[in-house]
Order: sequence, then structure tokens, then C-alpha cells
Amino acid sequence: MLKQWSQRIKNYYGEPVAWQSDQVQGFNGKYAKNERLGVLQRFGRVSGALGPESIAIDAHGLIYASFEDGRIVQFNAAGEPARVVANTGGRPLGLRFHPDGQLLVCDANLGLLQVNIQTGAVQLLTNSAEGVGFKFADDLDVSRDGSMIYFTDASSRWGYNQDHLDIIEHRGYGRLLSYNCKTAETSVLMRGLVFANGVTLDAQQQSVLVTETGQYRIHRYWLSGEKAGQSEVWVDNLPGMPDNIRFNGKDCYWVAIPHARSAILDQTAALPSVRRAVMLYARYLPVPSKKFSCVLGFDANGNLIHNLQSHQKNSYYYITQALEHQGHLYCSSLKEPTIARIKLD
Repeated sequence: MLKQWSQRIKNYYGEPVAWQSDQVQGFNGKYAKNERLGVLQRFGRVSGALGPESIAIDAHGLIYASFEDGRIVQFNAAGEPARVVANTGGRPLGLRFHPDGQLLVCDANLGLLQVNIQTGAVQLLTNSAEGVGFKFADDLDVSRDGSMIYFTDASSRWGYNQDHLDIIEHRGYGRLLSYNCKTAETSVLMRGLVFANGVTLDAQQQSVLVTETGQYRIHRYWLSGEKAGQSEVWVDNLPGMPDNIRFNGKDCYWVAIPHARSAILDQTAALPSVRRAVMLYARYLPVPSKKFSCVLGFDANGNLIHNLQSHQKNSYYYITQALEHQGHLYCSSLKEPTIARIKLD
């Protein structure tokens, strides 16, 4: 009986493990604070909606955003809400357009979905791999020929609004997966990631870049060539927790940093018993989040080439995605009621 209760407690509160934290550099040096995002233009307010976590832009320049209440909303070129395309009934996050025009959606509660933007019909593509169901389908990208979708299940243990518990526990429940559109087969490419998050294919589509939020880094998983099937760290020791990543089609990979590194998490990396107590607190009380904006741009080799930030109190904050389109950088957020943009020099 005692063992059963002990296991129940572990299942409910988690069982943190020790890990090695990098030396914290924070927003210093090449990541020094600045106010380049202080002039973001907010637009696209939707009545009763909050948290446009991801955006996608179609061939006609129309913008689509995924909101907390399940709605996917289309905006016209002026940024005005045009219509509700669909409601997934869950929590849609990452959005991408398939070459055939269908909208692909990672829904945290439901899995990998396909949405017909004309009729609003929602189709489930997959919600499990290797017998393990998704708890937090997060972000995705699709190959140019439309045959393969690459996506993340941020955690197979913790669901939406429990991301902080996954990161505190640090057991690595996150996975990078692929979905074959011809065979409907779902495969696991990487496992053991501490909150697997943003996904983008590289310029040659030879590899997939995936952000690992809880380890402050980005991995490259090789799809072809001599290293096919292998992974390596592409960018390490980021100043904050990376979210979605988007390639601009030319020379830059934009990475959103919604949350600064957690001092408590770093300082207790080798103290799992302490973090277990933190998990008890975090289950019932909100995790404090300082308002700031941060989007970083990297070249093909993982070198920093853009550092855009704002630390004003009225900053458009908790940016989860940055998407470059026709000379502007479009940003979305998990906390804000609108999307935003800034003209790029």
C-alpha cells in the first residue's frame, strides 16, 4: 500500500532528475539588451480572443492566427479580422500551410490536424507514436513536396498549461516526430528532449531544426547525407527559453524567446528534491513572467546575426513566433490579445 501511495505521489507531483546547467550569460554580450522591438505595431484584435500563439501567411498574403479558445482566425492584408476559419475544439498552436493549400495545425490537446480553410472541416492526422499518445502537440513544418510533416510533441507526460512542470521535472518527455502524408505513418526521430518546441526545415531540406525549451538550445536533426539519422546541437546556451523557429527562405532563422532563463531552475539543476518542492508550488500558483520582447536571428551556421529586444513595461511580450514576410517581421504571443509587426531594415 505504501509503495502504491508513493507511486501515486510521484505520478501527480513528478519526479525531478538532476541535470547540468550551462553557465548563465543572460542578456549580455552578443545578447545585450536593446529596444529594437520597442516600436512593434499591434493589430488584429479579435473579440473575446487571447493568445495568438502562431501565425501563417498564405499565397494571397492573408494571415492566419491560432487562439486560446480554439479559433483559427483569418486576417486581411490590412490586418483586420476577416473571418473565423475553423474551431478545432482544442488549443491550436503551430500553423503551417501544406503545398496543397490545406492548413496544418499542431493542437496541444488533439494532435496533428489538417484544416480545410474553405469549409472549416478539421481532420485528425495523428495523435500517437510508438504506442505513446501526444500530450502537447506543439509546432511543425512541411517539406516542399508536401510528402512529409515534421512536428513536436512537447511532452508525452504534461499537457497544455503544464509546460513549467515538464521543464522543472526535466525528465525529457519531448519528441521530434515525422508524419508521412502518403502512408499516414508516424515516426519518432528524436526523443528525450526537455520540452520539444519549434520546428523548421533548413534551406536545402536536408535537416530539421528543433528548439529544446528546457535546455535553452536548438538541435539539428539530419534527414539526408552522411549524418542522416543523427542529431547535433546547433545553438547552445541561449539567454532565454526558445519557442518557435521560422526560416525566412533566404538567410535567417528567426527564433522567438518568450521567457528569460529561470534562476531557480538553473540554481537547483543538481537538486531534484528541491525542484520537487518547487513543482508542488507551481501546480497551484502561477509562474511569474517578466514582460519583455526578444527575437533572435541566426544564419545557416547558427551564428547570431540579429538581436531584437524590448524591456519596456508596455512591450509586446511573451513572443512565441516571428515570421518574416515582405519586409516585415510578424510576431505572435501566448499572452497578448493581438498579433504585431515591425518593418525590417
